[in-house]
Amino acid sequence: MAYDPLNNILTERLGCRVPVIQTAMGWVAEPSLVIASTNAGAFGFLGVAVMTPKEAAEKIKIVREATTAPFGVNFHMFQPGASEIVDLVIANKDRVRAVSFGRGPDKKMIQRFKDAGILCVPTVGAVKHAQKMVELGVDMVTVQGGEGGGHTGAVPTTVLLPQVLDAVKVPVIAAGGFADGRGLAAALAFGAVGIAMGTRFLMTQESPLPQKAKDVYLKAGTDDIIVTKKIDGLPQRMVRTPLFDKIESSGTIGMWLRAMEGGLEMKKRTGASWGEMIQAAKGMTSHGGLSFMQAMLAAAAPTLIQKAVVEGDIENGLLATGVVGGRINKLPTCAELIADIEREARAHIAALTGAPAAANAAA
Repeated sequence: MAYDPLNNILTERLGCRVPVIQTAMGWVAEPSLVIASTNAGAFGFLGVAVMTPKEAAEKIKIVREATTAPFGVNFHMFQPGASEIVDLVIANKDRVRAVSFGRGPDKKMIQRFKDAGILCVPTVGAVKHAQKMVELGVDMVTVQGGEGGGHTGAVPTTVLLPQVLDAVKVPVIAAGGFADGRGLAAALAFGAVGIAMGTRFLMTQESPLPQKAKDVYLKAGTDDIIVTKKIDGLPQRMVRTPLFDKIESSGTIGMWLRAMEGGLEMKKRTGASWGEMIQAAKGMTSHGGLSFMQAMLAAAAPTLIQKAVVEGDIENGLLATGVVGGRINKLPTCAELIADIEREARAHIAALTGAPAAANAAA
């Protein structure tokens, strides 16, 4: 069989056709998107970090029944019901091929997943975090450069990616600024095993966003996509909305009020007790590097994002995005998106190597 540049350790271990990952965006990486992305040939992560254990069980079941492809689950070790979600993931080890997370699980937790045959693929934004995750035993790392959406760092992907590739010996996936086959070819040329995309999958037909929210994303240029620390004290990249502008002009008192309101909303939505909420906040402060106010603001942020991406309330919600969103002006299906990425990546790789651009792996 002829060599296929798009068939590598990522596709072999995750069980997808092309080395492209659909990331786990809260309120966006719902079953409809995961099903569509996996059926298209990518590897999709279900965004369980904003779900209760009951919701997670229901939505894992939906994905299982709608696709035969393996898929992933993203969770947050500090969310209410986290231990139940870990048990749920392991109970579905026959179909859940990988988990993704930030700096949450410890070595013992990672070993539980590995013993179950589930790959651990955390997302990191700094070299030291990549090294720490590898020390804990993860299987791959996704490296998100500063172009990425939501929480992001200051180092561009083109600088951070080679730094991490030089620092660790596990497969590295590139994220932050990717949206097409040119990006996939470039990432592979750097030495990454594939790309992870959030914003590009968010802007597809199967993305569950209300059309009103999609229209805002489509109209946003790169100048409308801003990084702020006012949401939870950490840098986050968002599309400018009326609420975003209000938050940007708020002071410390306004941030505390928003934190308390968000905490109450999160308690109401999840059914968590005050003890569980406080314990989650303590976990985020001791292991997540956040102050108590930042932890409370971090709990509030998902409810603000929910207003925009679930309810379509742009006036009172937030829209996370990567800077690449400023050049996306179409809403393809996931099948169309992956087909275009594969075709374009093969063409660019062929142009660099002088080899013919195979239409697919069998060519």
